[in-house]
Amino acid sequence: MPDPILLLTRPDRASRGLLKALSDARIRAGTSIISPLIEIVYAGRLPKMQAYRGLIFTSAHGVEAYRRAGGPHRSVCFAVGTATAQAARQAGFHPVTGDGDAERLIAEILALQTEGPLLHLRGRHGRGDVARRLTLAGIETDEAVLYDQVAKDMSTEAQKALSGSQPVVAPLFSPRTAELFAASGPMTCPLYLAAMSDAVADPLRKLDTKALMVSDEPSVPAMRRAVAELLSRAQELESRGGGK
Repeated sequence: MPDPILLLTRPDRASRGLLKALSDARIRAGTSIISPLIEIVYAGRLPKMQAYRGLIFTSAHGVEAYRRAGGPHRSVCFAVGTATAQAARQAGFHPVTGDGDAERLIAEILALQTEGPLLHLRGRHGRGDVARRLTLAGIETDEAVLYDQVAKDMSTEAQKALSGSQPVVAPLFSPRTAELFAASGPMTCPLYLAAMSDAVADPLRKLDTKALMVSDEPSVPAMRRAVAELLSRAQELESRGGGK
């Protein structure tokens, strides 16, 4: 049986970063296809920043959008996970790093009894309702939408892979991308999916998959491990004739 195809659906830069990380770890698929399902479009304006004591970033795109908008430095800064924290540090912040999802980030901010007002920088399509929930819990928080995640069609090459017979391994990092992926049929290939969280996995459960693995933690390194395991599993099962 042929080696599985690795299908990457994040924006181009993020997909190429994951591909390099896999290559550096000597994890390779027979073929890799990059077909982003969203495009990040930076737009929107910051509110008057004088009132805000701290910032909340729930994606690296939020950090980049804030930088592009000319946002001022704040000593209080929260990042949802390691990748977002790295982007924040590169932008000159010293973030408190959460455990990878909005629920745990909110809990961390509340546990620290952070003094507001805070400002959550986010995209148009988001989950977690961070600002409202923190405000209701007693920490005044506003939000600024500084970018959009515009849907893109699956590429012809990716559609051909999904409608073929060669196994496909695809990591999905956000609920929106997972929803777009699930609507990208038909899919006749043996399908091996890695989801960054249960929320990402939910739209994928309706698909006919050989494996749907939820990452053991919502981080890029954990997803890299999940991809490696699925590639190995796909190679093993398909070599035994376990595919469709």
